[in-house]
Amino acid sequence: MNVESIVNAVLAVVWSPYLVVLCLATGLYFSVRTRFVQLRALPDMLRLMFRHERSDAGVSPFQALSLSLSSRVGVGNIAGVAMAIAFGGPGAIFWMWIVAFLGASSAFIESTLAQIYKDRDAKGQYRGGPAYYIEKGLGQRWYAVLFALVTVLAGAMLAGTQSNAITSAVNEAWDVPEMVTTGVLLVVLAAILLGGVRRIARVAEWVVPVMAVAYLLVTAVVMVLNAERVHEVIALVLRSAFGVDAAFGAMIGTAIQWGVRRGVLSNEAGMGSGAHPAAAAEVSHPVKQGLVQSFSVYIDTMVVCSATAFLILSTGLYNVYDPAVNGVPDEARLLLGNLPGVEAGPRFVQHAVESALPGFGKSFVALAILPFAFTTILALYYMAETNVSYLCRDRPRGWVMGTFQLLFLAATGYSAMNSATVAWALGDIGVGMMSWLNIIAILLLQRPALAALRDYEDHRRHGRDPLFNPKLLGVRNTSVWAQ
Repeated sequence: MNVESIVNAVLAVVWSPYLVVLCLATGLYFSVRTRFVQLRALPDMLRLMFRHERSDAGVSPFQALSLSLSSRVGVGNIAGVAMAIAFGGPGAIFWMWIVAFLGASSAFIESTLAQIYKDRDAKGQYRGGPAYYIEKGLGQRWYAVLFALVTVLAGAMLAGTQSNAITSAVNEAWDVPEMVTTGVLLVVLAAILLGGVRRIARVAEWVVPVMAVAYLLVTAVVMVLNAERVHEVIALVLRSAFGVDAAFGAMIGTAIQWGVRRGVLSNEAGMGSGAHPAAAAEVSHPVKQGLVQSFSVYIDTMVVCSATAFLILSTGLYNVYDPAVNGVPDEARLLLGNLPGVEAGPRFVQHAVESALPGFGKSFVALAILPFAFTTILALYYMAETNVSYLCRDRPRGWVMGTFQLLFLAATGYSAMNSATVAWALGDIGVGMMSWLNIIAILLLQRPALAALRDYEDHRRHGRDPLFNPKLLGVRNTSVWAQ
């Protein structure tokens, strides 16, 4: 068996239908338990998002949101959406919306838990995430170590999907060799990583909003040029999602699987990655950052992913592959072939924009992917570094962190020059492993987060700025809040 066959075999096990059901069922369960906090608390989310509390130990809520969005708003919003359409049909977009809406409640729970059980590292800065709340909340050190090890590995795998998209888009736009792009990427990345979380947060705070607004503006222009097709696109997505479209009716199972898989990869709700930047924020109550992180799921999927989907579908420039045909080249599996010979990924989007804005589209998408993917790599590095810090917190770790940085850069460079199929399959494996471990953990550890939500809402009803006191709620092992 070659490397690709081995990777695909592992992927089939990790992303079985059981994980798809688990993601959707968990989101629905937490939506009910929180009384659909992702809808009720929208005004609070918007108000809290722009609070500028910060300290020597923690970044501001907006910086934490930007760092989280750096991870969520990335190549998954461009290449990931294109691949969902290619392999799951247009109906996959509807299931991305569903997993985002339900997953916003899971994101709230995991981010609130990350704030409750956050800790200080050797430099006095806040650190937290699933490994921390698994150990402190569940008392299962072995499970926490397992999650941390998996997350370090997954961070490197996911960074590879971003670097691969960068080299692919730059090569498509300007014919720059992958090796040259990879070398420049690694040099710039290394310079920023040496600055630590604060430098990463500062970069994310400025780059994420600018790149998102520019991308959405160009998408809006293309949509205006294809305005007469918008209602057709919505109808196509809905017909395909429920298996009643003439062309894609038999793909309902595949649409759900790819919609959920790409939705979780893009918005990361439930996989635990968003909990890491959530823990780094300076807030007076854990629920404040839980709400902010919940809103980030909407920004990612409902806004940016939807923009990409409408961009591709309104121009009609995409391919769809038959899920029932295996073991043959993609060209032999075409159900719909409007871009023959074009690999699923950022090139779909480049051709879509190019068709509406000739001479501009391919270059613009490449320029958009650069900051999207680069800031995602930074956020993934922070996620992995947090777990290295957790694993080594009781021992000197200068050489450990240096070795980890070198290995992270090596993995990023390897996938940048590998095939897109292998790079994305490795990324999906990383997402799947984290999701299995984290979803089980938050289901077992939901009570402190739900108690914190009730406490927050009680403060708000009485007109007070919520202040968290874990002792009053019977929550233990909260070292930062107990100080």
